[in-house]
Amino acid sequence: MSSERLVQVVLPGIVAPEDLRIRQAAVPDPGPGQMVIAMEATGVSFAEQQMRRGRYYDQPPFPFVPGYDLVGRVLSTGQGVDPGLAGRRVAALVKVGGWASHVLVDAKDAVEVPDGLTAAHAETVVVNGITAWQMLHRTARVRAGQTVLVHGASGGVGSVLVQLARAAGVKVIGTASARHHDALRELSVTPVDYRAGNVTAQVQELAPGGVDAVFDHVGGRSVIDSWHLLAPGGTLVAYGSASTRDDTGSKQWPVLKILARTWIWNTLPNGRRAHFYNIWAGRTLNKDRFRARLRTDLTEVFAAVRRGDVTPHIAAQLPLTRASEALRLAESGTVTGKVVLTP
Repeated sequence: MSSERLVQVVLPGIVAPEDLRIRQAAVPDPGPGQMVIAMEATGVSFAEQQMRRGRYYDQPPFPFVPGYDLVGRVLSTGQGVDPGLAGRRVAALVKVGGWASHVLVDAKDAVEVPDGLTAAHAETVVVNGITAWQMLHRTARVRAGQTVLVHGASGGVGSVLVQLARAAGVKVIGTASARHHDALRELSVTPVDYRAGNVTAQVQELAPGGVDAVFDHVGGRSVIDSWHLLAPGGTLVAYGSASTRDDTGSKQWPVLKILARTWIWNTLPNGRRAHFYNIWAGRTLNKDRFRARLRTDLTEVFAAVRRGDVTPHIAAQLPLTRASEALRLAESGTVTGKVVLTP
């Protein structure tokens, strides 16, 4: 048993960020096939903002420890796991549990982080990078010379997505508020101000024949507009319902509505396709295949960061015990990049 203490941030219910709780316990011992990761960086993603409101569509019952992903050093390994992994830096996608000083994971869910990447930089591209890579290359299957529309191009997923798309030789139109437009232009992205009114008209002016893919995290009415912006043969990838974050009522309903729409659209004989992307899809059907794909894709993203194709944006770094401030900051909409928590 380690002499270190386990520190966790607990989400006790539907509360204000200030009402998150800190609890301490003994660091767990890994069981067979498991490892304990000493967290070096975890992050605040949109999922935790939804979970705090009870709006994430398959969150566990309260109270629980949030934290979608983490990066850290392997502290200890259980039976059947290579003890030589101790001290290595790894990343893991966990959905919940990441906001803790030490996290117990299945060793097969850990992906090694290459040398030359800091923990914080690696952390910014775990859930956001896997999401962006899979939507771009597995779901939409973009090709060089195509044109895509990325909603929320300066957000967590959007900022990685536009950089990966540009690296693949794809032209990118990105929606963002005006203060992010210069940064997008520096990435060779054509910005559109979603606050300046009719986004559809602005995009149609830039791409009169339609776009080859749209990546939409907004949900609601936006998904319908996105579908109508597709060129023949184009692909809509919906991956969230940010517009309903503050709604009340069923948390499943916004997602079910999108799923129903995509199903109907895919029956139409116009050559366009619609998908609702879920990072966990296929995990229950074939865990090994799911893990292999995740490892492959995250490794590709880490390589893109090392090459300089993707520059991770860290909005702020705060200690774990200041998770309330970190969550408040992430929700404020005033920062670019990812808010990172450190031990």
